[in-house]
Amino acid sequence: MSGVWMFDNGVLRLVGNPGSDSFQGLARLKILVHVPSDEVVISYDVLERMLSTFGWERYYDDPDLFQFHKRSTVHLISLPKHFNKLKSMHMYDIVVKNRNMFEVRDMYLN
Repeated sequence: MSGVWMFDNGVLRLVGNPGSDSFQGLARLKILVHVPSDEVVISYDVLERMLSTFGWERYYDDPDLFQFHKRSTVHLISLPKHFNKLKSMHMYDIVVKNRNMFEVRDMYLN
């Protein structure tokens, strides 16, 4: 699926070519998308539900972080305590540790 996600008047929709003139001056954000369902991750509750289906468990060792551990591996996903502090580097960490299950996409704000 090509294009970018655009948030306009409270509606999230997939639109065409980001190189066109209609995208000039728009704010660009990164979003995390669950590929099998094409669902945008909008909260840690949603992310936890998705990750649990892949064998990830919540890890409560550090109260300042939101963490997940997969028993069969040494991998640990460490995220900021608050979802609004989630950066693209955290999203890419999730993508790398869950190949073909998540993608980071561009979203443009009007």
